[in-house]
Amino acid sequence: MDWRDFAQRMSAMAHDLLEQPSVEATLERITGSATELVSGCDAAGILLLSGQTAQTLAPTESLVVELDQLQHRLGQGPCFDAARRSAAERVFRIADFTEEEERWPDFVTQAEKLGVGSMMGFLLYTEDEDFGALNFYSRKPGAFTADSETAGVLLASHAAVALSSARTHAQMEQAVTTRHLIGEAMGILMARHQIAENEAFNVLRRYSQDRNVKLRELARQVCEQGRLPATLA
Repeated sequence: MDWRDFAQRMSAMAHDLLEQPSVEATLERITGSATELVSGCDAAGILLLSGQTAQTLAPTESLVVELDQLQHRLGQGPCFDAARRSAAERVFRIADFTEEEERWPDFVTQAEKLGVGSMMGFLLYTEDEDFGALNFYSRKPGAFTADSETAGVLLASHAAVALSSARTHAQMEQAVTTRHLIGEAMGILMARHQIAENEAFNVLRRYSQDRNVKLRELARQVCEQGRLPATLA
């Protein structure tokens, strides 16, 4: 591998990741970069595990979804293990699906029938939080080399930082939007009922608690209807 060229492409990708307009776009750029930068990679995706549910994000093709679903159904596989928060290892790899695999025998047998030759999974994380696994797939046995694994580790590190930044930005935007909605809803109630600002907020808060409605959703309804929902108006 030409590491000088790789470093230049990684640098360009890192800047590009930070310019993506949303978390979804960031994820798509991450998996797209995997197929561009990692030797032997034919497809890529991000697997998230939450309790008993598994979710595939930004798959570059349908094969990725099929493999993630297979791992989840069987409860075994390198990418499934990589996405576990409790896993001690950060990198999982099946070099050749035509050879016997002791750790994930059922998965290897069934995945080979889908046309997979080799795969790798990298834990996608920062110091503060785990996100899941960034997974690489090849249709050829033995496609991933030591250089491929090194490139994967570097890409996963950059991707985790970019994803963390994108999530933080999205959360900030949501917070600003929520604050604006609540302020607008308070203004509507103040004008409609001739009450003070703190009273308007207390009305919203009580309604939210009594009806188990999120304050953001309640504010949205007030803004749309010009009043509290009819049940308590």
